[in-house]
Amino acid sequence: MYSGFYHSVIGASHTAKGTVCQDFSDFKVYENYALAAVADGHGSKKHFRSDVGARMAVAATVQTVASYYADAPAFEESFERDPKRLIRKIEKQIISRWDRAILRHLQENPFTALERAPFSEEEFEDIRTESIYGTTLIAVVYGRKFTFGIQIGDGSMVVIDQDAQAEMPIIDDESCPANLTASMSNSNAIDLFNSFYTMEAPLAVFVSTDGLYTSFRSSEDFLDYHTIIASHLGQLGEFDKVITRNLVKRTNFGTQDDISMAGAFDPQFLAQHLQILRTQVEKNKRRAEMRKAEQAARIQKQKLKNQLRRNPNLQVE
Repeated sequence: MYSGFYHSVIGASHTAKGTVCQDFSDFKVYENYALAAVADGHGSKKHFRSDVGARMAVAATVQTVASYYADAPAFEESFERDPKRLIRKIEKQIISRWDRAILRHLQENPFTALERAPFSEEEFEDIRTESIYGTTLIAVVYGRKFTFGIQIGDGSMVVIDQDAQAEMPIIDDESCPANLTASMSNSNAIDLFNSFYTMEAPLAVFVSTDGLYTSFRSSEDFLDYHTIIASHLGQLGEFDKVITRNLVKRTNFGTQDDISMAGAFDPQFLAQHLQILRTQVEKNKRRAEMRKAEQAARIQKQKLKNQLRRNPNLQVE
């Protein structure tokens, strides 16, 4: 009934430095729902096991949602009565599972001399265990009766509705105070989660780490990209090859950051709306050309203003 994809590519900057990919992504399909998730380990000096933290955040999400869907009818009924309460409970359980997982990993994999080397003894002792595994997390569940998503930290979630309109239902880091990156490792992580839900079946849902969004010139271009992707999901085998090449190209010639992307959809439902999607793609292309022309005109106007400032006597034809 459901289908989807997931891809993670290592950033060009990480390849150059010889560091590992800090991203992790996954997609799972079950009888009553599909789940797509991505996580972006922080990767800075004190987050030296954040690649493991990212993997464990996605795993904790998969396990938590599966535990709720173990009794699908009861969960669906409870969700329809009070979706916000259920989502909050899911977020809390994900944090709890992640906390237990990283502590278990540390017990089984004590810190090495190489990991300690960049720090003084005092510096190392001041680092919280959770920070060492710090990561963001974005996940979306496409169910038979509803769709919902959760996010902590940067990155993006995109929903394509039945009119083929793309939107980001969660604003990046909208609940996070200034100068603080929301993370699974924050002591108040539960207060930094954002979520959305809808009872109307979307055509497709996508999640991605921030390396993808920052490879675009504008949010409009970013959303148009997802509409194009949705229109090609019917040929998933060929699509997988194309999307991987595209993500590699985007990191090599754009952000140079790791990029992860995952998505979920109902193939039969999507096929019924394929013409609407294709029509929207063509509309978006025309709008993109207009934006491009307007941007070129603004740049030309600014150049002329600069010339006039430098030379007030300049004759303009």
